[in-house]
Amino acid sequence: MESFWKRQRRRLVKPALNKLNRWAYARYGDTRVHFKRHLDGGGNTFGQDFIPFLELRRMPRQRRVFEWCAGPGFIGFSLLASGLAETLCLADVNPEAVEACRRTIAESGLKERVSVYRSDNLRDIPPSERWDLVVSNPPHFADDWIGDLRSYDAGWRLHRGFFADVGRYLNPGGVVVLQENNRGSTAETFRPMIEASNLVMTFADECRAQRTSYDRLYYIGIMRRGDPAPAWATDSDQARARSIGARSPTGKTVIAAT
Repeated sequence: MESFWKRQRRRLVKPALNKLNRWAYARYGDTRVHFKRHLDGGGNTFGQDFIPFLELRRMPRQRRVFEWCAGPGFIGFSLLASGLAETLCLADVNPEAVEACRRTIAESGLKERVSVYRSDNLRDIPPSERWDLVVSNPPHFADDWIGDLRSYDAGWRLHRGFFADVGRYLNPGGVVVLQENNRGSTAETFRPMIEASNLVMTFADECRAQRTSYDRLYYIGIMRRGDPAPAWATDSDQARARSIGARSPTGKTVIAAT
């Protein structure tokens, strides 16, 4: 059990120290994504596996993409830079993450293509938003406290709230793709939550049947029940075969004070 002083340090001291961190950036194409180190929950490293994963599944360019639990928007901005997204929507509960996104939008002249919201899960997203693709590298652990709120979703509360609300924001045929971790879950961990929200799991890629003792990333595809699934978002043998080997990060970080 976590000691009182460790809890106080996590609650009071660490946030104060984080504010002293210098701004840095990661470059994707012509876009510099601004961030501070404590805001990066993996989006700038293994989160970049989304690009080859979606390309090898032959996903076409998506008109409107949303990154859930966006942090500084590493995944969303890289999808935009790679040509897989026309426009982008970002949201995070952390005001520093929202500030980072706004810095990137302003510097890169993306105001007409990118929207960002400070939102507790999806509660503060405008009802007018509609998405063709939702991506996320959300917190991966529900029952193992590893000292990092970016990785911890107690009782899968955050996931359950997301599944309950995301359907209303999806365009017809819209797809959710989540990057999860076999050390914390399997695809079957989420299936009851998904189905209880009138959604269906259309694929589970690279997922082991049992939880592992080491970090191992996998992907799940989710849609509204009754929507026809595009070929790239199915669990067909062809789609699975194309996605094998799509696991090498493409993002490169350049650290600089801003």
